[in-house]
Amino acid sequence: MIRSPFRHAFVATAASGLLFLAACSQQDQNTPSPQDAAKAQAQQMADEANRQLQTYRQMLQMKNDEMAAQLGEAIVKQFPTSDAAKEVQQTLPDVEQRAKEAADKRRLTGLWTYQVGPMEGGTQSTASLYSSRPGGDRAVRLVLRRHTQWGQSVFLFGNGHGFVCKGNCTIQAQFDGKPHPLRAFLPTTGEPAAFIRDDKAFITAMEKTKRITMDVEMQDGGKQELVFETGGYDPSKWQAVGKK
Repeated sequence: MIRSPFRHAFVATAASGLLFLAACSQQDQNTPSPQDAAKAQAQQMADEANRQLQTYRQMLQMKNDEMAAQLGEAIVKQFPTSDAAKEVQQTLPDVEQRAKEAADKRRLTGLWTYQVGPMEGGTQSTASLYSSRPGGDRAVRLVLRRHTQWGQSVFLFGNGHGFVCKGNCTIQAQFDGKPHPLRAFLPTTGEPAAFIRDDKAFITAMEKTKRITMDVEMQDGGKQELVFETGGYDPSKWQAVGKK
């Protein structure tokens, strides 16, 4: 009996077709439905939200409010309807407030500079900060100074030719918005400075103050309002010096 090559080809083609249909059927069985895919994605998001929530809780325990605030805001934004977001929202406003206060305190602390070194035959210790207004080249420096020979003093140090003040003058100042006039005088040595007459009272009041404004007149700049953000002052960093 002669076997037709066409018959062999037909059988092979039919077999291939059956294998293809079986593979497609198997693939259809392994492909998740849209509902299953949505559930899986939702579960992944819930797992990720819970993972970040655990980290948020750890930051709270460590009292790291700034990191906790950033993470809490991200959880609420990325997973707004999650249980994790609901838990975070119960504490986040307070955490954000504490984080803001911590950042502002760090900024204010960084405004102050503390130095100790030799000065004209003695040792000088200073705590100083520049005015936030005016700033730049026109900024005026508020200086607390202790010197082994000259003792303690508080003065403003500007640029140019200094301040306008005849004899004992009065600087109109405000401490946290409350009037606090200051008596001042110019140094006889000609530096562009103005000394506060009662340095002890000034320092005592300044330690309780976050913002000091002073209305002064500059010899080459007219009348100016000076603003000093004094809230970051740390008295422990202003070193004492012995008397010479």
